[in-house]
Amino acid sequence: MDLIADARARDADDPLAPRRARYLIPEGVIYLDGNSLGPASHAALAALEVAARQEWAEGLIRSWNAAGWFEMPLALGDRIGRLVGAGAGSVACCDTISVNLYKVLHACLALRPDRRVILAEATSFPTDLYIAEGVCAAAGARLVLAEGPVEAALTDEVAAMLVNHVDYRSGALRDMAGLSAAAQAAGALAVWDLSHSAGALEVALDRDGADFAVGCTYKYLNGGPGAPGFVYAAARHHGSIRQPVSGWWGHARPFAFEPGYAAAEGVKAFLAGTQPVLSMRTLAGALEDWEGVGMAEVRAKSRAMTEAFIGWVEAVCPELELGSPREAAARGSQVSFRHANGYEIMQALIARGVIGDFRAPDVLRFGFAPLYLSFEEVARAVLALREVLASGEWREARFAERGAVT
Repeated sequence: MDLIADARARDADDPLAPRRARYLIPEGVIYLDGNSLGPASHAALAALEVAARQEWAEGLIRSWNAAGWFEMPLALGDRIGRLVGAGAGSVACCDTISVNLYKVLHACLALRPDRRVILAEATSFPTDLYIAEGVCAAAGARLVLAEGPVEAALTDEVAAMLVNHVDYRSGALRDMAGLSAAAQAAGALAVWDLSHSAGALEVALDRDGADFAVGCTYKYLNGGPGAPGFVYAAARHHGSIRQPVSGWWGHARPFAFEPGYAAAEGVKAFLAGTQPVLSMRTLAGALEDWEGVGMAEVRAKSRAMTEAFIGWVEAVCPELELGSPREAAARGSQVSFRHANGYEIMQALIARGVIGDFRAPDVLRFGFAPLYLSFEEVARAVLALREVLASGEWREARFAERGAVT
């Protein structure tokens, strides 16, 4: 099998290939970890430079008005909304995904005051469960973890059903329309975590009936480390949002400086304190790279890349066990393979310039970002993986040393 020839033929027909030039990928690096942290782009760094040296250094406090800083949470929210199938005014860019989830789950309990259960998948990303635990402790509610299909655990006690749209370990893709309908039929609200889907595949929050959603912008949207998260509220809930972090940015009249809190209408009610301007302006630059991009086109390349990767790995690396759904339609834009020494293998692969990541206990995880990744890079990554396994170099003691971040 000539992987490189196959890959080059695919690259020749790739309409997204010219987008690669927008991103700064270090020479000699094949980057398959955009599902953890996206790379910098020229537009993002240029926006940061303008924000720091002109808007802040020269404009000073005047930039809250002159540079549109104050309007950024909703302006960026609308730009993100286009990528996740949300109508104008339904998304706010603010805070972190964890903080936003805390606010959303409290809002769900307020909307269902006669129900005191938050239902989540036992396989959810752990921080989602930690946040849900904290909400339950503060609100006198109970967290129930579904070991099997989450919809099977719906009862008349459930206020909110929290689902990860794409599973962080396996890459399994959940049926948003079907699960949202199931939750609502049981009288519950459907809350979606889009961390591993926003910017990687088609998301249709309005069409598929989601009630609320949260997501991050530092993965496939390439907003930079610690970039602000976003929160979505379906329009039908805009007059009823009540959340506990009642800061002045979420006030209906923030500069009236009234002593009592009056929540703003719509998704703006999820705002709290002063937002991170430099990070938001960097994100604004990163979102320029998405102008003119259709998510159907992104999804088509994502599916093709993950299918090719699985086929190539299984052909030349039989030691590895597929840990993701085999059917492309059931998979997000990442592929996981399993091996008892997955950590050491991944470290050896990174030393060769092929950057993926590891998730306990045994998962080698690879993310495929269609805007900057080529098929030839994917093929070369597979060949490097084969060499790591065939040579046994992963057994070197240095690859077993663990850093704080895996």
